[in-house]
Amino acid sequence: QAAKGASVAVVVNQSPFYGESGGQQGDSGVISRLDGDGAVTIEDTQKKLATLIIHHGTVSSGTLGVGDVVELAIDGPRRDGLRANHSVTHLLHAALRRRLGDHVTQKGSLVAPDRLRFDFSQPRVVTGNEIAQIEADVNRQIRGNTAVTTTLMSPDEAVAQGAMALFGENYGDEVRVLAMGADEAAAGAPYSVELCGGTHARRTGDIGLFKITGESAVAAGVRRIEALSGAAAENYVKEQEASLMSAITALKTTTAELPARIEALIEQRKKLERELSEMRRQAVTAGKQDGGGVDDSVTDIGGISYMARRLDGVPAKELRSLADDLKKRLGSAVVALAAVNDGKAALMVAVTDDLTARHSAVDLVRVGAEALGGKGGGGRPDMAQAGGPDGDKADAALEAIANLLKG
Repeated sequence: QAAKGASVAVVVNQSPFYGESGGQQGDSGVISRLDGDGAVTIEDTQKKLATLIIHHGTVSSGTLGVGDVVELAIDGPRRDGLRANHSVTHLLHAALRRRLGDHVTQKGSLVAPDRLRFDFSQPRVVTGNEIAQIEADVNRQIRGNTAVTTTLMSPDEAVAQGAMALFGENYGDEVRVLAMGADEAAAGAPYSVELCGGTHARRTGDIGLFKITGESAVAAGVRRIEALSGAAAENYVKEQEASLMSAITALKTTTAELPARIEALIEQRKKLERELSEMRRQAVTAGKQDGGGVDDSVTDIGGISYMARRLDGVPAKELRSLADDLKKRLGSAVVALAAVNDGKAALMVAVTDDLTARHSAVDLVRVGAEALGGKGGGGRPDMAQAGGPDGDKADAALEAIANLLKG
């Protein structure tokens, strides 16, 4: 016997709850006593030993014990979501095979009440155009609102009728064959025929709407599609429309003109970044000596000109070109640049060719990286880079390089 608050696993002689299998999540709901106070809130249902259904949950009131007569009630709205997503997974599988080829087979799936995930064999990326076609094919079958039929037969009979076996299913002497949709190329034939022990919609129209939200790689030769159906798909579309309208309002344009407007802004930003980068390069490489003064970032260390500069806000990707320019300007020197951004520092050390026999940029940059709290660094004797998490130590890093030059 178990009292309120206890976590329990309940087994009954018969159950309408679906135990998690074949990628479909198990049902949730309530199991309650008929002859007294006692109820268990079921959070998950698992299938064990092929046919044994285990209901996992927490006693929410009273007590329950072995031998109690109980009533089992499934969470209906959650089950409806599971049914819709499982049925649309079958339609998706069929659409993928028609659009991509017969090499497509299911490699795994997740059927949840609010989303679905489908893994399948595919050697290349599914293009945006193919995604749009597959999505349209599935929605066309949904709008057809054909009945989803279930037939019990032997595995051999099912295969003879063209049924596909689903990943992860164990089949006995008798199997359930799920057929749905309408094959436009073969009058009277269903669009999808598969072996499946899961729960399904009664008609394809019950699915409502199908929307693919992502396509990605899972492993070599395996792709994944993530999608929504029903109310979840509608909410997703509404959110996308809201984001679209926000962009249109902010850019003071129309839906039709938005892509061109964004492209123009991207090009404008690239142009400004190039101009800003060029101005930074000129400012850094000009030096005070070009204005008639002395460049105090250049010091003499044992007959070697050493230029050390801390550059706050300069992107790390620009350090290499800046170091090259400074090497050309100085002729013979060791150049060390530290770019500080968001509390971190990137370090670049350049050594002119006439000095690489005496000092390697790799050795110098590694000393600087240690001062920044980083490790290592790499490159060539004439150019090396590193970084560290402590941007406040940028000046110390430049000083550490100077100390190594002093020997």
